[in-house]
Amino acid sequence: MSEPGSQEPIELARIEEEMHESFLNYAMSVIVSRALPDVRDGLKPVHRRILYAMHELRANHNRPYLKSARIVGDVLGRYHPHGDTSVYDALVRMAQDFSMRYPAIDGQGNFGSLDGDSAAAMRYTESRMESYAEHLLFDIDKGTVDFVPNYDNKESEPVVLPTRIPHLLVNGATGIAVGMATTVLPHNLGEVMNGLKALISNPQLSTTELMQHIPGPDFPGGGQIHGLAGIRSGYETGRGSISVRSKVDIEDIPGQKGRSRIIVTEIPYMVNKARLVEKIAGLVVDKKVQGISDIRDESSKQGIRVVVDCKRGESAEVILNHLFKYTQLQTTFGMNSVALVKGTPQMLSLKEMLLEFYAFRREVVLRRSSFLLTKAEQRQIILLGLKIAVDEMDDVVGTIRSATDTQHAHSQLMAKFNLLDIQAKAILDMRLARLTGLEREKIHRDVETVTEEIADYNDILARRQRVTQIILQEIDEVCEKFSDERRTIIYPNEADEITLASLVEDVSVVVTLSQEGYVKRITTSEIQAQRRGGKGRSGMLIREDDTTSLVLECHNHDTLLCFSNLGRVYTLKVYEIPEVALRSRGKHFANLLPLQKDEQIVSALSVEDFSGDQYVACITKMGWIKRSKLDYFKNVRSSGIIGISLTEGDELVEVCLATDHSHVFVASSAGMVTRFLMSQVRPTGRTSRGVRAIRLTSGARVVAIEMIDPDSQDKSILSVSSKGYGKRSKIDDYRITNRGGKGVISIKVNKRNGYLVGVYFLSDNEDVVMMTSKGTLLRMNVQKTALIGRNTQGVRLMKVGDGEVIKTVGVIPADDDLNESPAAPAE
Repeated sequence: MSEPGSQEPIELARIEEEMHESFLNYAMSVIVSRALPDVRDGLKPVHRRILYAMHELRANHNRPYLKSARIVGDVLGRYHPHGDTSVYDALVRMAQDFSMRYPAIDGQGNFGSLDGDSAAAMRYTESRMESYAEHLLFDIDKGTVDFVPNYDNKESEPVVLPTRIPHLLVNGATGIAVGMATTVLPHNLGEVMNGLKALISNPQLSTTELMQHIPGPDFPGGGQIHGLAGIRSGYETGRGSISVRSKVDIEDIPGQKGRSRIIVTEIPYMVNKARLVEKIAGLVVDKKVQGISDIRDESSKQGIRVVVDCKRGESAEVILNHLFKYTQLQTTFGMNSVALVKGTPQMLSLKEMLLEFYAFRREVVLRRSSFLLTKAEQRQIILLGLKIAVDEMDDVVGTIRSATDTQHAHSQLMAKFNLLDIQAKAILDMRLARLTGLEREKIHRDVETVTEEIADYNDILARRQRVTQIILQEIDEVCEKFSDERRTIIYPNEADEITLASLVEDVSVVVTLSQEGYVKRITTSEIQAQRRGGKGRSGMLIREDDTTSLVLECHNHDTLLCFSNLGRVYTLKVYEIPEVALRSRGKHFANLLPLQKDEQIVSALSVEDFSGDQYVACITKMGWIKRSKLDYFKNVRSSGIIGISLTEGDELVEVCLATDHSHVFVASSAGMVTRFLMSQVRPTGRTSRGVRAIRLTSGARVVAIEMIDPDSQDKSILSVSSKGYGKRSKIDDYRITNRGGKGVISIKVNKRNGYLVGVYFLSDNEDVVMMTSKGTLLRMNVQKTALIGRNTQGVRLMKVGDGEVIKTVGVIPADDDLNESPAAPAE
């Protein structure tokens, strides 16, 4: 011992070693004593201590509530020497039906909400155990689990609860330790119990076979799980990721045509509803999601109901995809099944968790049977002594009466009747009422009963099959009491990826392209129908030296094959083309595609599906035609590929889709059209030049190519000249000739008509969209133009101004709902 005033000797140590040892001790303390659940009862120490303290306080489900502060104080004072906030927060969570699939605590008062509201102070709320929690503590007083001293060695607490329920799987667990974390998702109790029974019957079950009984997590608030791959990975390895969506319905708003609303009735697990609504509102304010007119939270005690009203004409499906992408209406949960196995953290598969619980239940049943056997044997000894007393009643009474005192009587009984000390004491403590006839018979029956119990307990301890039968019977009892319907729907297929395409409604649109390369996308409903001879309306703001070259009807989700004058091919999704106002210029192709110097897009094809026996037919200015299989263009590099080889001075004019049986119509600016069979054009590769399609007159050039199915009987051919004149003729007026011919007159080319712009096949249920060099656009139904002969001048289709010519014509589906505006009289 050092003298007073002297210092204790200082032991030197390397700081690296001290830090390593101290941090390791701290980490293990957090892992074992706070953050990770035990695989056996699925509880962390704080939850275990709360439930055991309530058990000691007899706060059962059929008894009066206790103040939560009383319970928290008991836990702090006896078992958990930490802050009261952590204990109360754990108690509150076990009482929340939106946090726990099967709440362990029955709370009375404000215990928080899905909107993130915190619970009332512990002095205001009351609690008691649910019946579910009592099954976690079942047989705890029968030697089923070990007890250890509490923090001050004045009391003892259980190391684990002898639960009959695989709580870790049923209610899940989350926790963050030092260097590791755990996330076990909740499941349906009935499914877990059925899976456990199947595994007990066949320990060789695979994960796929187990999933026949346990298909996936089952969240307290329901929702929808999309895809099985993440679930299977989590069940096989302990680690996986699943996609969870809200349950959403779309319905029309009564009395408001063209308007619909999105109704959310279930949201993903642990999502804050109030913040979700705020996020949706923020997206509307920031204009990230457009088309929403109102957001309301109509939730009540009956359930969740969040209503999102859409504006008139807006697609609720597209808006919903935006909400899935940008909010927690869709979220991802990671499965990270880490739990303590014999005090060591381990990553566990579904099968391993079930087997660990089964092994624990076997231990509990064996320890309970051993405990009850000991109790029964002790009781048997006493009953055998009492049996001797009632059988030898007169001698026993005489012996007691002749004794000088109690101690003398005790020794005399032991000696005379060969009794044990405990038996003699029991006889001396026996009431005289037990000497009656009925009591004597009851003692005899009790001896027989306890003898049978002892034999039964010995049989349980001796035979493994008996233990299994007891466990299976207890599983059935738990299922009968707590099993309920699944709340979360599982869809085998993965949720559709929220791509740009899913955020755009797949509606019919018109893509227009100017000669200078400006492109835009407008919906067909923006183009108003007029009578033949109308002046049209402005459809594109362009410069004086620019002209409109292409009008193409397609859908937003189609693939656009863009062909340049140099014979190269590029691809775009139609929705990637900017959607602008009718009179807007649009965006230049150079901002959308990596065009080369002096290269411009002259034609495009809208393709929905690349499969099938379709071909791409290309026509050049000098009259050369080539066809290649459509699937050659399925995978086009971002830098483009060669679509056709061109000779010097030649350019690509137009492309179209064709089949082996198509009839080809090639038109020249001189008003001539030749018709021949596509079978006369041999299929070649992308980079070939092709063969001659038409023999041109001096100064003429090819202006259009069209394909028609020979079986089409409802089609007619529309010829349009540059000065707004045109006519509709029967297809049969154009005879079939050999490829490379001069063709026949389609419309007379003169000062009145101008040159031929193109020929177009259409039926009575289609509209024509004509656009001039100055961007004026007119939409007209073909029924407004009568069928007349081929070799005629035609009638006025559209008035064009001085110095203005029609540059392009498109064909789109007719819309009977469009109101026709007044038009000029026909000439």
